[in-house]
Amino acid sequence: MTEQEQKPTEQTEKKFQRFRHHRRQFPRPQKDKINVEMEKPETQLAKTPIEKTQPVEKIIHHHQNKPIVSVVIPLLNEEGSLKELAEQLKTGLHRLAGNYEVIFIDDGSTDNSFNILKNLHLQNKRFKVIRFRRNYGKSAALMVGFERAQGQYIVTMDADLQDDPAEISALLKEIKNGYDVVSGWKKKRYDPITKTIPSKFFNYITRLMTSVKIHDFNCGLKIYRSDVVKSLQIYGELHRYIPVLAHWQGFRIAELAVNHRKRKFGITKFGASRFLRGFLDLLTVIFTTRYITRPLHLFGGWGILSFLLGLAIDTYLVIEWFLGLTNLGNRPLFIVGLILIIVGVQFISLGLLGELVVKGQQKQTDYSIKEIL
Repeated sequence: MTEQEQKPTEQTEKKFQRFRHHRRQFPRPQKDKINVEMEKPETQLAKTPIEKTQPVEKIIHHHQNKPIVSVVIPLLNEEGSLKELAEQLKTGLHRLAGNYEVIFIDDGSTDNSFNILKNLHLQNKRFKVIRFRRNYGKSAALMVGFERAQGQYIVTMDADLQDDPAEISALLKEIKNGYDVVSGWKKKRYDPITKTIPSKFFNYITRLMTSVKIHDFNCGLKIYRSDVVKSLQIYGELHRYIPVLAHWQGFRIAELAVNHRKRKFGITKFGASRFLRGFLDLLTVIFTTRYITRPLHLFGGWGILSFLLGLAIDTYLVIEWFLGLTNLGNRPLFIVGLILIIVGVQFISLGLLGELVVKGQQKQTDYSIKEIL
């Protein structure tokens, strides 16, 4: 081979060497993977390591499977109504756009309720079941249901068929008008008079003391945005005051008249004692929300009123004694005045002690934040 034929070969070899060197410095990017690291902040990388190589189709499919509506249903010994309720729920929720889930919470039933729920779950995986070992109460059942619910909107209803599942679509339409909670109103009730008259009195007192203008706090059919129920702590018998707790955290409350039906199976689980417990819980709600950070405003107000009333009574009697018009030893009212003064001082002292406790725990206060820009 001549020198002229050999030169182009050496030049070509040098070009290949430069090309290989360039490839080692700047490798070609992979086209089959999503570069999630470039799209997510550093604080989120450690939380979602699987997404670094997750295909786009899987991510979209994951979000599509997330339920739009979660229906939370606490129950106790409702074996007669569960199958019919499940059929009505399937019919009503099937019309809604998007996915849904139904969460039954068996609050320690002693009948065949759990076996029926188990069969419903096997037939439809959207029906989920949580079973308590014993009866904990409706508030506990709702709280567990709220924690498990994945939907954007959470609906609560009773399992006795008196709440109509067909009303869920109307509640969903109403909450999309900008509200955070929409409470059902059993405007036309099919309950005995022994329940309706005490319920009206209870609702009137609750409206008066809480300034939340809804007619039916006891209606089980309600809809919430998910951030509402995730921010509340429900215990004891506070489930009937969820709209009050939400209102005092700054959420918008609305009310919608819903269809109420006669009880078809079983017996009611609530007796006359629930109204007494309801009023005691109302005091709990008022104190732990409105006055939890300013106890002196509650105890101090009553203390000053008692102190001034006792002082006025005793001052009047002392003036009469000084003028010789009466004998304090024969006036029990003088003792009443002294008692009122002592009680007033005790109330004020209790409020001051509460203020000291609140001040010591002020750094642990949780505030309801809507958004951060």
